Amino acid sequence: MLHLLLAVIYASFISLGLPDPLLGSAWPSMYQGLGVPISYSGIIFFIISVGTVVSSLLSDRLTRRLGAGRVTALSVAMTAAALFGFSISGSFWMLCLWAVPYGLGAGSVDAALNNYVAIHFASRHMSWLHCMWGVGASVGPYIMGAVLSRGAGWPMGYQIISVIQLGLTIIITLSLPLWKMRADTDTHDEGDALPESLTLRQIVQIPGVKAVMITFFCYCALEQTAGLWASSYLVLHKGVTPETAASFASLFFIGITAGRALGGFLTIKLNDMQMIRMGLGIIAAGIAALLLPLGEYTALAGLILIGLGCAPIYPSIIHATPERFGADRSQAIIGVQMASAYIGNCLMPPLFGLIAEHITVFLFPFYLLAILLLMMFMFRLFLKNSEKGV
Repeated sequence: MLHLLLAVIYASFISLGLPDPLLGSAWPSMYQGLGVPISYSGIIFFIISVGTVVSSLLSDRLTRRLGAGRVTALSVAMTAAALFGFSISGSFWMLCLWAVPYGLGAGSVDAALNNYVAIHFASRHMSWLHCMWGVGASVGPYIMGAVLSRGAGWPMGYQIISVIQLGLTIIITLSLPLWKMRADTDTHDEGDALPESLTLRQIVQIPGVKAVMITFFCYCALEQTAGLWASSYLVLHKGVTPETAASFASLFFIGITAGRALGGFLTIKLNDMQMIRMGLGIIAAGIAALLLPLGEYTALAGLILIGLGCAPIYPSIIHATPERFGADRSQAIIGVQMASAYIGNCLMPPLFGLIAEHITVFLFPFYLLAILLLMMFMFRLFLKNSEKGV
């Protein structure tokens, strides 16, 4: 039964990944029909990310009251409804309204499931769990690109993903007895007997927490900026057609997916901190490929490398959290980490949208490089200050 529950959790992370890259892959085909500037995707993304910040900060309380299974089912259902809302939106303000449940559906389930796996499973399972997110994130833009190539229009792409999300909601709902059975053997899994919650002030006073929060901020800022603006960069700077760019953008997420699948095996030999260092180095190589004036295919290789480098960072930091800070505090700390990550989502991709609109999209790789350098510095500070040591 435990393995069946783990399979359901994997499916839940596929559902988390499916909608994440849709806006970036579809936006080059959306903004002109909506009559708004290209930078306005940053506004929608900001609203989505604010929702994830709020729901992730509430994740501990929600999981205590409803249990991880119900939180997961409700969150995926909200996302399915929001995606359908996107597909019937004929104006920008309607997209903004549907972006609210779009964001609220992600944060709580993300924090609850990450903490569950970090405590109860080996590092390889955390890597493979996030590989499932990458499966969803790779399939999403592929579906959108295929729909656009056939001239069906971007609303059809959102409708298809909405139906998939609805199917996953049904699967998770049917699995709720498994979550209850697991709760009967370990009450921590369903949040019924968790230790007293820490306040935000108490959490940030723990040595190393502020540094890891900024590390998460930088990681998600880099990942989401790359995912959101890769298509636009290829179209506006490299001269790729919007239809082709939507499909090529999936290479970034394919890189993440393949990297996490491989990373599950590498964790047998490498610890979490070594995996993170390796990822940072590969990202640097990918950004260097984007900076080289060697044409379209080198840029595509750079996107794949950036995705491969991103692969181990997020799951490795999360998996290390109970070990470095203590399992009794990990749910609270992971919730704050998720919130910090989503704040990076809120601020940094829209900021680059303004840069692309008012200066030039050519600065895309330089922007990613600046974020990477800050992430490297804060990661070193996290290692120095966190309680458990390397």
